[in-house]
Formats: sequence, structure tokens, C-alpha cells
Amino acid sequence: MTTADAVAIEPQSRSAAEILRRITGSAVVRRLAMVPVVGLLVAVIVFFVAHALPGDPVDQLTSTNATVTEAEIVEVRESLGLNASMPVQLWNYVTGLFTGDLGESFYSGRSVASLLADAVPVTVELALAAVVLTVFMGVATGILAARYQGTWIDSAIRVGATIGFSLPWFVVALVAIIVFGVQLGWLPILGRLPSDVIYDPTTGFILIDAVLQNRYDLIGPWLTHLILPAFTLAATSAGFLTRVTRAAFLDARSQPYVRTARMKGLTERAIEVKHILRNAAVPILTMSGLQLGGLLGGAVIIESVFSYPGVGSLLVEAVDRRDYFLLQGAALAIALMFTLVNAIVDLAMLSVDPRLRRE
Repeated sequence: MTTADAVAIEPQSRSAAEILRRITGSAVVRRLAMVPVVGLLVAVIVFFVAHALPGDPVDQLTSTNATVTEAEIVEVRESLGLNASMPVQLWNYVTGLFTGDLGESFYSGRSVASLLADAVPVTVELALAAVVLTVFMGVATGILAARYQGTWIDSAIRVGATIGFSLPWFVVALVAIIVFGVQLGWLPILGRLPSDVIYDPTTGFILIDAVLQNRYDLIGPWLTHLILPAFTLAATSAGFLTRVTRAAFLDARSQPYVRTARMKGLTERAIEVKHILRNAAVPILTMSGLQLGGLLGGAVIIESVFSYPGVGSLLVEAVDRRDYFLLQGAALAIALMFTLVNAIVDLAMLSVDPRLRRE
């Protein structure tokens, strides 16, 4: 290789190295690299929390059998691996995680991985539907309040938003059940599908399975059962997003580039779409992502209230029965989904705000 060739290649090498440095140093890659670390820490913390709960899973299992002997109790404890010391149980659990073995449910006998495979799509569907409603209601009302700043419309929206995010999820859920489910009878209040509908999951996501299986008859019943839980989650989250959107919209509208756009003769609609909303999108996206993460936690309550068969229902059931492996697996699934949501929000923010790509 000649000296000229080396000189020609050197800038390209430096450019490739710079690109690689930026990629590996980006917030998104760092966040994705933290996912297994967060998962491991959550697994260890939940392990100790589960074992610190009052009560014993063996007592729960044998409580319905009055004739059980002490020897049988010892045998059950040994079969569940609960006779080993805490460090040994923790080691067995953590090493099992690296091989994909989350253990088996003490009650159903099914593997925790298979139970989560059935439940995770249910929770993801509910959380996504809730965040779509949250973004639609929150952004729309926030923009409306900003447009009519200082008027009674602005005041009414802000008061409604404050009341909305001040109400607990279970209160809104009970009111929705009583009004729309019991008194008006408009919507079903329990389950994911009617009891007489036969559904054999392929992916676990009903909308996708309806297309793959040519079962479009599933979509209508699924949506009617989804509306109340999703609306309950959205109603308590949209208020906060309304306040964030209003503040971001007003801040962007006061910037010099908006005045410049008006001087150029752009219409107000064009200014809102091309300048104000684009620059206000970063805080809105950030809060929307955090809301989705929060909705995953809220699903624990909502799924229990509406008997929705997601990860939240599994978690509540596991706590009630002291089903250690199921409890640990459900909590780990929620934590990993929350971490992945944050990484996706980082990607969305990078695509919206070019300034972040230079960091």
C-alpha cells in the first residue's frame, strides 16, 4: 500500500471510528445494555421481597387438607426446593434465569415462562390501548387549552386535568363499572373475551391472531371488553399529559422562530404543525413514554378489578398464594417492559430532535 493510499484511507477509518464511537456511546445503546442488568437486580430484589412476605406457600398448599401429616409437609417443601438455604435458593433461581428457566408455579404446575407468554400480550395490549387514549386526550386538550390561554376553556381544561390525575385508578374503575357496566349496561366489565368465545392463541395478540387465523369475529368482542379497562387507565393519566402539552405548546409558541415564521407569512396552522408541535414533541414524547411505563404498573390494579388475564392478575394471584416463582417472574416481566419502553422513548426522541444526536 502506498503512502497516498494510506492517507486516503485514514480519514475514512477515522470517520468509521467516530461513527462507531457515537453509536456505542449513545444513550439508547447504553439503555439497552442496562436491560439485563436491571432485570438481574429486579430478580434479586423481588426474590428477597417474596420470601419476606408473611405466610408460607406450603401452608397455603396444604391448608385445604386437614389430614396432611408433618412428613408430607416436609416432602412438599423438599419437592418445591424450599428446604434449601436462602443463598442456595437465590443461586438456583439466578442461574435458572440465564438458561431461561423461571421455575414452575406452585399451584398450576405450569412453567412460569409459559404463563407469562400467555399474559404478557394481554398486558401489552391493554397498556398500548391506554397510552393511545392518553396521548389522544392529553395532547388534544393540552393544545386546546394553550390556544385559548386565559379563557374559561383553558381554566375548565386545567381543572378537569387536575381532577383526572388526582383520582386513584381503582376509584375510576369502580365508577366506570357501576355507570357503564351495571346501570347503563353498555359495556362488559369482566374478562378479555366473552366466555362463550373460543380462542386458541397464536401470538397472544388478538388483533394479530384475528388476521392470521381469519377470525375477524374476535375483534368486536375484544374491543368491547378492552374499552373500560383502557379508558380507566387513560382517564387518570391524560390529565398530567394535558398539563405537560399545554406548557410545552406555550413555551414553543413564545420562541423567536415562531415570530419569524409569522413574519414570513405562514398560516397559524402551518406554524403549529411545522414549528410549535415539532419542538414541543420532545417533552410530550418523554412524558408519554413515562406514562406507558406507569400504565404497566397501573395494569396490576386494573387487571384485578376487571378480571383481565394479564401479568398484573398473575402478580396479584402470586402474592395472594405466596407463589414465589410466579411472583418473581411477573415482577421481572413488568420491570423489563418498563425498561424497554424507556429505550423506545429514547429512540423516538432522537428521531424528533436532531440536537440529541450530537450528544
